[in-house]
Amino acid sequence: MAQNLYGPGVRIGNWNEDVYLEEELMKDFLEKRDKGKLLIQRRRSLKQNLLRPMQLSMTEDGYIHYGDKVMLVNPDDPDTEADVFLGGDLSLCMTPDEIQSHLRDELEVPCGLSAVQAKTPIGRNTFIILSVHRDATGQVLRYGQDFCLGITGGFDNKMLYLSSDHRTLLKSSKRSWLQEVYLTDEVSHMNCWQAAFPDPQLRLEYEGFPVLANAKILINHCHTNRGLAAHRHLFLSTYFGKEAEVVAHTYLDSHRVEKPRNHWMLVTGNPRDASSTMLDLAQTARRGHSSHGAGHGP
Repeated sequence: MAQNLYGPGVRIGNWNEDVYLEEELMKDFLEKRDKGKLLIQRRRSLKQNLLRPMQLSMTEDGYIHYGDKVMLVNPDDPDTEADVFLGGDLSLCMTPDEIQSHLRDELEVPCGLSAVQAKTPIGRNTFIILSVHRDATGQVLRYGQDFCLGITGGFDNKMLYLSSDHRTLLKSSKRSWLQEVYLTDEVSHMNCWQAAFPDPQLRLEYEGFPVLANAKILINHCHTNRGLAAHRHLFLSTYFGKEAEVVAHTYLDSHRVEKPRNHWMLVTGNPRDASSTMLDLAQTARRGHSSHGAGHGP
């Protein structure tokens, strides 16, 4: 019976081409591995930066200053709608495109945003208060004053800016089709925001006063006059799972007062614990107060 004596080791004809192809593939694999360009390496690098622990600024006078590192938190509201899928305090986070995050080891711009239950300051939710016209580092941020919100995403040589623009047929938020917010590396008037006092009856009186840290405020986009809002009832499928949509849209109740969707806090660091926030400190204090009150009940 005839026996087939040929195989890839003989290196003639098509078998020779197969061997060369295998060698080229292995060479390409090793070269990409050494340069850190393999898909799994890129994903790991991007995720490590986005989830890198960050330290928030600590305020001594109770106010927000230019140059401060803060978290933007949409606080939990007990009277919120029943159809929400994501409760609790939600922090504003950068959200890279899921497909692009598999292909690149750096942030793609424009980059999306979402709101998520992240109470720990990390690369994707730590923002920097920046001045618009001049260097004002260390100066107090005031109500009605233009400012920018920058974020590095945990990278050392990257700065993206929170931006928005009017809605068009080709450009809107993914779920609600309202005005989208995004991160870009271009500096322009689209990056400008202002803080406003949440009570409309006192809003004019607070104009020009320092912005309180860890207190409810409104964050309005200067160019479009729309308020930053969290959609707890609409989820996005992101690189990190299901998270809430964030848009630029002002929601008013029957009294012409902004709804909780538009409420935000600029959360600073906890001086007692560098790895936590003032939000954690306040919640701990509330729990301690409630347990203390329970112990002295009738």
